[in-house]
Amino acid sequence: MQTEDTAAQKSVMSIMSALLPAVSWLWNLQTLLVGVVVIITAVLWRRSSTAGLPPGPRGLPLVGNLFSLSKANALVYQEWSKKYGDIFTIYAFSQPRVVLNGFSAIREALVTNADVFSSRPSIPVLGSPDQSAKGLLFEPYTPRYKEHKKFTMSALRDFGVGKKSMEGKILEEAQALSDVISKKENQAFCISQLLKNATCNVICSLVFGSRYEYDDVKCQELLQMIDETFSIKRHHMLPFLFPAAGIIPSLKKGSEGFLNNQIKLRGHIREEIAKHKEIFDPDDIRDFMDAFLLEAKKREGDENSTFAEEQHVEIIRQLFLAGTDTTATTLHWAVLFMILHPDIQQKVQQEIDSVLGPSQDPSMEHRSHMPYTEATLSEISRMAATAPMASRHFTTSDTFFRGYHIPKATGVEVNIWSVLYDPQLWPEPYKFDPTRFLDDSGKFARREEMIVFSMGRRLCPGERLSKAELFLIFTSLLQRFTFKPPEGGPMPSAKGVFGLVHFPAPFQLVAEPRK
Repeated sequence: MQTEDTAAQKSVMSIMSALLPAVSWLWNLQTLLVGVVVIITAVLWRRSSTAGLPPGPRGLPLVGNLFSLSKANALVYQEWSKKYGDIFTIYAFSQPRVVLNGFSAIREALVTNADVFSSRPSIPVLGSPDQSAKGLLFEPYTPRYKEHKKFTMSALRDFGVGKKSMEGKILEEAQALSDVISKKENQAFCISQLLKNATCNVICSLVFGSRYEYDDVKCQELLQMIDETFSIKRHHMLPFLFPAAGIIPSLKKGSEGFLNNQIKLRGHIREEIAKHKEIFDPDDIRDFMDAFLLEAKKREGDENSTFAEEQHVEIIRQLFLAGTDTTATTLHWAVLFMILHPDIQQKVQQEIDSVLGPSQDPSMEHRSHMPYTEATLSEISRMAATAPMASRHFTTSDTFFRGYHIPKATGVEVNIWSVLYDPQLWPEPYKFDPTRFLDDSGKFARREEMIVFSMGRRLCPGERLSKAELFLIFTSLLQRFTFKPPEGGPMPSAKGVFGLVHFPAPFQLVAEPRK
């Protein structure tokens, strides 16, 4: 009996062995067919849903153009524009995005057709328990956005932006920064973190009504949170947009680290709001936080009020991130270009000496008397291109733009770099040349193509404050120091690093006190 069972088992095994290749082949064929159907469906859907969009580079099925992009998207887009023109379409997975290059196309979209191109896509506000609280940066172009932008601009003006009182706060930081640099005593050091200390304190004085000492633990924690925000790798953001990507361990770890950092930053802001609530006096509004609390108090009982605490937290978070890192990075570029171009540094110093002398503090009123300095700062801002891509725009309706049909709710990428490095506007765009901003008589000449803060309805609300910081801190530093490379050390590179911002590669310098 056992022999018969064994023989039967062998017979079954023999049959299975004979059938297995056929079953495996059928399974592989089925998998292949499913894959082909998915790809064909995706391609057909893409063709039907994007008919009329401007042509662009061919992407791969399902993933689109993602593998052709990099950290330096602005450079990739500028290169593609040579083949496809100033407006073309790329795909992030199956989602089309229209890319705008060149001053003419960007102005036509953001200014002439502002009603269509001024909104924002719906993206998660990371770390926030209230996804309706989007601050200013992420808020679509709605009455809520208009209300909060008007309030924010008014509050910033009330607390000194554009006024002498704000100049005093910036100059206070310039002096504190100079004092720390003086203690280096001609020793090589990296100035990046010190510049972030200074710009962070300017924002703190506006928002919190106070500043931090440079060695304050809270200040260092805040700066670390800001640094970690801007050092996020682009692909680590994928799990927030496509949750399935979270199955990849490296992406999961990177996205969770970023999320935890944002939660910590929000916690820091909430602590400050709680302190302000404890001593809040409606008759003594000291800073932006107080102004928001007062506005919220006025609207108590109004169920339609948008002045909720999470909106308060989000607006302040955005003010800190934009106001600290981008301005400090531009100042970092400023010091770098002075090291690389000592002849230009000397000309700026000669103008500072002729207008201010060795000890008079600079003022925004001095700008009109310092055309070469202002031209130099403009060329620094152009070449730094600290924000090479504007935050993504979103169309509010179907529109025909430059002969193409762009559907409602289409993402729009605005390539600021393509304007600032356009060889038609700036011959030899990679050459540092402040005279681009001087007329034949040596006076400063404004250029409308200088869209470092974007343009249209989404123009950065911190533009005025940032320009004041750049001028006052830059002139204060060059009044006191000459920046040089360390003796015997390598000359720093002018090639930047692309991330959420465009920043210089780390370098060491020596700050030689001027006699």
